[in-house]
Amino acid sequence: MLNEVKLEVKGEIGVNKYFRLQLTIILIIFSLFISLVISLLDYGKLNERVRIGHETKIEMAEDKVIESLSTLDSVYNLFDHQMADQMKIYSDEMLAMYDMDPDFSNWNFDELKERYGMDIYIIDGDNTIIHSSFKPDIGLDFEVCCSDLAKLVTQRREGHAFSHDGKDLQQFNGELKKFSYVPTPDNKYLLELGVTLEEKEIFQEFNFKKTISALERKYDAINTIRIYNSAGFLLGFPEDGIYIKELSSSMLPIFRDAILSGEPRESVQKVGNHFVTHSYIPYKANKKRGLSTVRAIEIVYNDIELTDQLMVYRNEFLLQVLIIIIAAIVLSLIIARLVAKPIHLAFHDSLTGLKNRAAFSEDIKKRLTKRKSPVALMVIDIDNFKLVNDTLGHSQGDKILQLAASTIQYTAGANNVAARIGGDEFVVLFSSTEETEIRLIASELLSGMNEALSTQPRCVQIGVSFSIGIACAVEGDSVRTLYEKADQALYTSKRKGKNQYNVYDIQNGAVQN
Repeated sequence: MLNEVKLEVKGEIGVNKYFRLQLTIILIIFSLFISLVISLLDYGKLNERVRIGHETKIEMAEDKVIESLSTLDSVYNLFDHQMADQMKIYSDEMLAMYDMDPDFSNWNFDELKERYGMDIYIIDGDNTIIHSSFKPDIGLDFEVCCSDLAKLVTQRREGHAFSHDGKDLQQFNGELKKFSYVPTPDNKYLLELGVTLEEKEIFQEFNFKKTISALERKYDAINTIRIYNSAGFLLGFPEDGIYIKELSSSMLPIFRDAILSGEPRESVQKVGNHFVTHSYIPYKANKKRGLSTVRAIEIVYNDIELTDQLMVYRNEFLLQVLIIIIAAIVLSLIIARLVAKPIHLAFHDSLTGLKNRAAFSEDIKKRLTKRKSPVALMVIDIDNFKLVNDTLGHSQGDKILQLAASTIQYTAGANNVAARIGGDEFVVLFSSTEETEIRLIASELLSGMNEALSTQPRCVQIGVSFSIGIACAVEGDSVRTLYEKADQALYTSKRKGKNQYNVYDIQNGAVQN
């Protein structure tokens, strides 16, 4: 028993270490939780800023292209009447020629082109080009290639007035041109003129293609920027010497939806490990003439730059988390070492390591308030302890207190709460323990203390021992009433000769052995 008591004395040191370990773990969890929540919020905000920045670049590119187109249209609107007037003069000349000779096979279209500086097209009642100075367009059937344009051509052929469009595409090669139309008096044919715009000084000064090329070079996220007319043909970008390029069949429905709805539309496709977005933004000139001023801007962009940036920030975040974890552990260890002892002493007796009166009071209140099993209180007093201090000194008295505490803690067991509430007064709070078992524990306490004191002959001579009082709680008992009952039982043990225990009799309201 003596060796067991010594082990239990060492165990009291372990209580402090266990408490410090608990405190360290709590501090680590708390600091990690706070730090990680803040880091995750910052990381989320950073990711959001990166995504917004990516979207802003695309929106800026859209705005730049729209601004370029709008500027070019505005400039053309200012100077377009001069070109339209000239085309009207040439159209009237051709009408006069038609009156003189309605057989177009007799016309010299190359000579007319040389004289006007414009291409000439003759469109018949089937909306097919039957004669032209631009030979590749001869035989072009608008009903086949461009149904919307065919309807407009029919309206103009069946009318009586001269009309002209803004910039539009040469159907064969996609070259940007301005077209005018005048019907023959018999409404059998439509005489069309087309003048190239890309060589004009205005177009060179306000060339939207330069803006597009600059944007493609500036932003890595942008693959291509293209502008299509309402029929889905590319404006003004030659490839291998040929201008025209129609939208792919997969993108055409999305493009048409954007044109018809007047709202942006997009398609996202996965290419390899990245996503490519085709965005279509409808555009209409302020002054509409025919179909030529209805267009859509196609911006094809990737998420490579965005993904790379997010990957960099993710790696930085993981490194930051690792640093936070290490710092949290180190700081928690330091803080726990600094505050563990003061916190422990706030609830424990500094000499014995048992809980103090304040901590014990909280425990017994909780047990009595939330009682789901039997609760009992044991009050223990060291007999003749004052004589030890008076004759052997306070250091010997402290040693006896430590022996008593270790014996009580060991015998009571870990499931029960032991405390020192006064100079030589100890208590044990039992839960889920029957009276028979408590009596057995009391007997072991008496014999255990006597065995521990066997190494202290002078204390034995003085008559140091335990006197114990036990009370089991009943319905309606408070901390005060339970303690008074246990104290009565303790007083009986003292009166009967000490070194014994007595139990308060619940039924008779008296103390029994």
